[in-house]
Amino acid sequence: MTADAANAAQAPATDPETRGRRDPQAGPPPGVLAVVFTALFLAGLVLSTLLAGGDAFPSPFGSTDTVTSYFRDHTGAVRVSGTLQFAASVPLAIYAATVSARLHKLGVRAPGATIALAGGVLASAFLACSGLVTWVLSRPEVADQSEAVRALQYLAFGLGGPAHVVLLGLLVAGIAVPGLLAGLLPRALAVAGLAVAAVAELSTLVLLADGAALLLPVARFAGLLWLIAAGFLLPRRRVRAEG
Repeated sequence: MTADAANAAQAPATDPETRGRRDPQAGPPPGVLAVVFTALFLAGLVLSTLLAGGDAFPSPFGSTDTVTSYFRDHTGAVRVSGTLQFAASVPLAIYAATVSARLHKLGVRAPGATIALAGGVLASAFLACSGLVTWVLSRPEVADQSEAVRALQYLAFGLGGPAHVVLLGLLVAGIAVPGLLAGLLPRALAVAGLAVAAVAELSTLVLLADGAALLLPVARFAGLLWLIAAGFLLPRRRVRAEG
């Protein structure tokens, strides 16, 4: 009776299926992390607009009067925007680390896993810096100086716009390429990821032509949706065919 009880107690520990489902080293679910990151980012956009009485965050390419008046009159909205943007960078960094570790665990030895980690961490860092610069713009003593406001807004835009989006595309590509070549993701999703990554890299053109700024929201929001889908569909372990 004692031996049977001991065997029953040891069975869950030696069951590969149970071990696969409850792997303590698997990290947090990437799909959930992507949802949290997206929710925080969107919350910053929505709440800042509501707190500003419906006034949208100004474009850095707008007139100086429009830009300076917004930051002067809506310091609370700007502070919330910067804070949530900074907060969103944390789950993004964890997502990159988790997905990179999972790709390695799935047997990916190509540079894709490292590219995903580097792209995700850098995208997170640029987003965090953009959030902090935006927070600085919420300070009343800064908002009263039009030249400082313009310079800081350009910096916040550069960090949270092209810099963040281009590196976010690198994260997407780092997952999509091994996902396609190793069959870890549905082919259509992997190919869509490559397309999203290409648009993200093209957003570098914003630094040369203001009109290319239209690429930023396309790559950003398509990338967010893709990371959520990939996070939920990327397997925990490879399924080996028997026989």
